[in-house]
Amino acid sequence: MLEIKTMNKIAQQGLDVLAKNGFLVNPESANPDGMLIRSAKLHDEVFGDRLLAIGRAGAGTDNVPVDRCTQQGIVVFNAAGANAEAVKELTLCGLLLASRDIAGGIAWAKSISGAEDVAAAVEKGKNNFVGPELHGKSLGVIGLGAIGSLVANAAVSLGMEVWGYDPYMSVDAAWRLRSEINHAPDLDTIYRECDYLTLHGAATDETRGMINAAAIAKMKPGVRIVNFARGALINDTDMLSALSVGKVARYVTDFPNNTLIGAAGVVAIPHLGASTPESEDKCAVMAAQEIADYLKNGNTRNSVNLPNVHLDRAGVCRLCVIHRNVPRMLNRFLDLIAGQDINVEHMINKARGQIAYTIIDAGDSLDAAIIEKIASMKEVLRVRVI
Repeated sequence: MLEIKTMNKIAQQGLDVLAKNGFLVNPESANPDGMLIRSAKLHDEVFGDRLLAIGRAGAGTDNVPVDRCTQQGIVVFNAAGANAEAVKELTLCGLLLASRDIAGGIAWAKSISGAEDVAAAVEKGKNNFVGPELHGKSLGVIGLGAIGSLVANAAVSLGMEVWGYDPYMSVDAAWRLRSEINHAPDLDTIYRECDYLTLHGAATDETRGMINAAAIAKMKPGVRIVNFARGALINDTDMLSALSVGKVARYVTDFPNNTLIGAAGVVAIPHLGASTPESEDKCAVMAAQEIADYLKNGNTRNSVNLPNVHLDRAGVCRLCVIHRNVPRMLNRFLDLIAGQDINVEHMINKARGQIAYTIIDAGDSLDAAIIEKIASMKEVLRVRVI
């Protein structure tokens, strides 16, 4: 029986998926076949030789050494989109917090507890917390994936003029967008046109610190910025400078740190974006399903380090090979199989950058010698037969 090691508390619905697929869930496993985690940091983890897959019950994989996993032939999955509704709702809340000083008003209201006439004090002090309506204002959505597209559509319903920017937008994401949303050809258009900005992209070498002094200088005076994506997208020092002179009216972030906490103009939320029971259930189920499908069928749906591959089962056995993306690899595999007079019933080969993945369904059992020859190829990272 294949073992799955869990780290952190995993929603029961996700554990049920693993159990129904015949896996043994063992948090203490020393050498598991799969791992299901949430926020556990794995960069210093030594992986056993049996480990085939890691599932992250959430969107980000910063806590997983993805490059090392790739070189060891370990497939990494995430639950992208499973938390979309939760983050969308908090983003809409963030827009309101950015617009009207709700957080400051609540704190002030608590401070006048015990006043002789609270009602009178409220009427006198409320003007300190006023802010503009969202209706009729322009919103720039940077990143139009599962979350960004939901936010963009919801903002249209709130009466906002919405501009969207995403140079990597998929066809599926485009179909999800309402027709009223304006397509921004570049970030400068977003900065120039929008009263509010909301970020929904990953932190990469290209995007880290993208909201910096140069970008802010292109924005409208008094712009309001909401970040429920990644803290690393913002240059915190530049943000505080812009807040101090009013260039940015307010910054709402789900990623407090020592620089931002307590700073004027910053509304800091303790990383609550995906923290709903529904989101935790959906993320756990999605990650568990991905691990199960890979371990049982070799499919790599939603992998973050391998190409997205799905192939219906055919034949007697299935050969799965993770290898470097170099010429003639597929021919070499097929030549070995044909040399044993075994027919290929079904196959697929896809690449993702320097890594490729091949699934071959054979019409008969594969000889151990074939597997050994494939495994010995210097370009092969992992081979297994299901």
